[in-house]
Amino acid sequence: MREIRPGVIPVGALDWDRRIFDELIPLPEGTSYNAYVVKGSTGTALIDTVDPTKLEILLGNLGELGLDRLDYIVANHAEQDHSGVIPRILSRYPSARAITTPKGKEFLKLLLHVPDEKIQAVQDRETLSLGDRTLEFIHTPWVHWPETMLTWLREDRILFTCDLFGSHYATDELFVSELGRVYWAAKRYYAEIMMPFRGPIKGHLEKIRPLPIGIIAPSHGPVYRKPELILDAYRDWVSDRVKNEVVIPYVSMHHSTAVMVHSLEKALADRGVPALPFNLTVTDIGELAMALVDAATVVVGTPTVLTGPHPAAVYAAYLVKILKPKTRAIGIIGSYGWGGRTVKDLAGILQGLPVEFLEPVLVKGLPTSADLLALDALAEKIAEKHRAYGIL
Repeated sequence: MREIRPGVIPVGALDWDRRIFDELIPLPEGTSYNAYVVKGSTGTALIDTVDPTKLEILLGNLGELGLDRLDYIVANHAEQDHSGVIPRILSRYPSARAITTPKGKEFLKLLLHVPDEKIQAVQDRETLSLGDRTLEFIHTPWVHWPETMLTWLREDRILFTCDLFGSHYATDELFVSELGRVYWAAKRYYAEIMMPFRGPIKGHLEKIRPLPIGIIAPSHGPVYRKPELILDAYRDWVSDRVKNEVVIPYVSMHHSTAVMVHSLEKALADRGVPALPFNLTVTDIGELAMALVDAATVVVGTPTVLTGPHPAAVYAAYLVKILKPKTRAIGIIGSYGWGGRTVKDLAGILQGLPVEFLEPVLVKGLPTSADLLALDALAEKIAEKHRAYGIL
């Protein structure tokens, strides 16, 4: 079997065919569930496990190693795609103990019914000796659950990060040779899963900055032998820097809203502001989430259905609310036939975000030339904002 370093062996599983995660997140390129065996002179640890659907692959890999004893199962994260088979591994290796944070211990008991006596809770920066190798546990709550931690293999300078720095990307390549396609998979992963926790991640990046990291080994996607590739990307994504871009998620029933979107797009382009329209009837939400990572402004476009916004626009607004991008301004445009609460309803969903709400442009029926002038004024307002942000 391949090794990351002598005695550090990947034993996880690829999932080429999975196309949705949590019944929510599209997986256009499948995923992997990475697990790693670390052999020391006096003990052996398994860092994370696999999704229950891939249990037999993990067991087969452990069998291929001839591993007749396992001392520790490190659960960096209690979510089932990483910890779901811990009860089965404990059954196969009855002398092993699960290692996790105090909060992780609660979750392993709650979600997987792991017996209390089989779990050892470790404190932040606590260490565990495997003889000639040392594991150090670094608490990183809210990446992306409250119980998460990273595991630092001191002597080999390997940081096992579980979901942090991961990518839903199935590949036979063990290591990232260059960012390329992996960059987009990692950014998509960040956008869909990590972006709501941008604040805590900023702090955790500072916490691990002093470590002389040689390798980052996440639990989804390939391993980084050049850690700065993914560290620099994350530092950019979690920063407060925004790009001169406007994301426009929209839906149009009878073309009126589409006319408005295209008019706004052209008016923005005339002012040097790129627009990224996403037709919500066909949009991959992962691609929309990726666009939200950097955009300075978001404008939601919707027709009025009965008395409120189209359900697809409601979904988009809710997505913006829960992903908490660093967007600085939000606008609403759309059309209606006889009235309604479209702006009020969407603004209510978006309430609480630390953004400036732009004056909405809602028109009755097919937009007139006067309505298009209002969109032109909105484009000018957005351009003014972007100039004030120093990005235009």
